[in-house]
Amino acid sequence: PSWYRRVFAQAALWGHIVPWTFSRGTMAPRSAPSLRGRLPWLLLCTEVICVLIFAFLPFETTSSEDAYITLYAPFQDVTVMMFFGFGFLFAFFRRYGFSSIAFNLLLAAVGIQWVLIMDAIMLRYQSGALVINIMSVLTAVMSIVTVLISAGALLGKLNPAQLVFMTIIEVTAFTLNRWIITHILKIANHICMMYGPIFGAYFGLAISWLHHQPILHKEIKKEKATSEPISELFSMLENTQDKRSAVFNTYYALSVSAVTAFSVSAMSNKRGKLNKTHIRNATLAGGVTVSFSAYMIKVPWIAMLLGLLAGMISLLGFKSIQGCLNSVFHIHDTSGVHSTFGLPGVLGAIAHVVLLLTADWNQFTSLAYQALVLVGCIGLTLFLSIGVGVITGLFLKIKLWKAPQEWNYFNDQAFWEFPHLAHKL
Repeated sequence: PSWYRRVFAQAALWGHIVPWTFSRGTMAPRSAPSLRGRLPWLLLCTEVICVLIFAFLPFETTSSEDAYITLYAPFQDVTVMMFFGFGFLFAFFRRYGFSSIAFNLLLAAVGIQWVLIMDAIMLRYQSGALVINIMSVLTAVMSIVTVLISAGALLGKLNPAQLVFMTIIEVTAFTLNRWIITHILKIANHICMMYGPIFGAYFGLAISWLHHQPILHKEIKKEKATSEPISELFSMLENTQDKRSAVFNTYYALSVSAVTAFSVSAMSNKRGKLNKTHIRNATLAGGVTVSFSAYMIKVPWIAMLLGLLAGMISLLGFKSIQGCLNSVFHIHDTSGVHSTFGLPGVLGAIAHVVLLLTADWNQFTSLAYQALVLVGCIGLTLFLSIGVGVITGLFLKIKLWKAPQEWNYFNDQAFWEFPHLAHKL
C-alpha cells in the first residue's frame, strides 16, 4: 500500500533504518556488501604476519629505568590522545559516530604493531638485533597520527578493510620518510616526527581525489554530512601534549589560536554567528604549527604569533580553500584535515626554517645550509605522501574491496548491527 511505502521512506530519512529504493511498486534494501569475506581474513593475515616476524627476527627489548620513568608519562598522554582524542575529534557525523570511534581504535591497534616492526628494521638495527624500547613504542604511537589524519579525510567513504590496507601502506611510507630525513639528511628524530600531520593530510587528500563521487547530489551531501550538536561537543574533547621546554609555547599557541578561531568565525559569518566546525579545526591548528619550533622559541610572543597565524589560515582555508578543492579539483575532504593539519603543518615547517635562519646571525652560513635541508624535508614529505597516496588510492579502487556505494556514505548501519532497530522492524 502507498501508506506503507511512505512510512518506510520517512523512517529512512530520519536515519532509523537502512535507506530503501522504491521502484515499480517494490521495496529493496540498499545495504552495504558484507565484510565477512575480506575484513576478517585481512586482519587475521596481518596478525599472523606480525607474529611470525616477531618470532623469527632477532628482536631485543631494552629500556633503562631512567628512560622508562622519564618517558612513561608522555607515553600515557600520547596514547590517550591517539586512541580517544582523534576518535572523538572525528565523531561529529550524526549517523557515523560508532564507526568514527571504533575504526579509529582498529587503525591505531593495527598501525602500532606494524610501525614497531618497520621502525626496528629501518631505524633501530644495532649489533645484529632489532631493538624495541620505550622510545620506539612512543614513536610508534606518535606515527599513528598520520593514519588517523588520513582517515579523517576519507571518513565515511571507505570500508574498514580498505582503511586497514591503507594503514599498513601509509605507516611503511612514513617510516621510510623518517629514515631518509634522519639517516640521509641528518635531521634529529624529534623533528622528523613533526612532519606527520603534513604527511597524513596530503596522503589522505591524494586518496580522496581518486575516490571522488561526482554523482552525489548536494542535497545528499548536506543531509548526510550534517553534524549532530552532541557529536560536535564530543569532537571538541581532543587535546595536545608536548614535552617540558615546549609546554609553555604550545599552550601559548593553542590559546591564541582558540581566541582567533572565535574572532574570525564570527567575523566571517554574515549574521555574526559562531560555527562549531570552525572552532574545532582552528583551535588545534596552533598546536600543529608550533610543534616544529616549540623547543627553540625563547620568547612567548613568537609562539603567540604562530598561534594567531595558524588560527587565521586554518579558518580561512576551511571557508575558502576546502570548497575549491571539492568543486575544482574534486577532492572531498570529509573532516577538513587540510585546514586543520595540512596548512598549519606547512606553516609550522616554514616558520621553523625562518626561526633557524635568524637564531644566530654570526653562523648564518651554516644555518642557511641546515635551513636548505629542512626545505628539502618539506618537499620530500609532500612528494612521498602524495605519490604513495595516489598509488594506494589506485589499489583501493579495485572492485575486490567492494567499497561502499554513495548511498551508504556516512552511515553506521552499513557496517554495524543495530538489534533494537531490527526488533522494531
